Amino acid sequence: MPVSIGASVIVTPGATGAPDTGTIMVVLPPFVTAGGMPLATTGAICLMVNSVTGVPYPLVIGPLGSGGVRVAGRALVRVGDMIPSPPGVLSVVGPPAATFVSDGWPP
Repeated sequence: MPVSIGASVIVTPGATGAPDTGTIMVVLPPFVTAGGMPLATTGAICLMVNSVTGVPYPLVIGPLGSGGVRVAGRALVRVGDMIPSPPGVLSVVGPPAATFVSDGWPP
């Protein structure tokens, strides 16, 4: 299921080695909506918090997402996706933007 602004994410390893947590904060236009929320695509920006120092930092979601659903050439980001995004691999926790939208394409 696709995610939107406010979805929780974890990057492993984080900026200092330990996993960092964060939230999707910015979905870049053009975008599609579900339930009135813009669906996140690769290139969206997360606000991460370093788990060791507590310092916030931005993280751009890497280029791999849905293999079949694209918005302006960017792949849809879904609950459960594991996307390489430096400094590590970004895991999308959720919650989903809309439970009535489903994308079964592989990453």
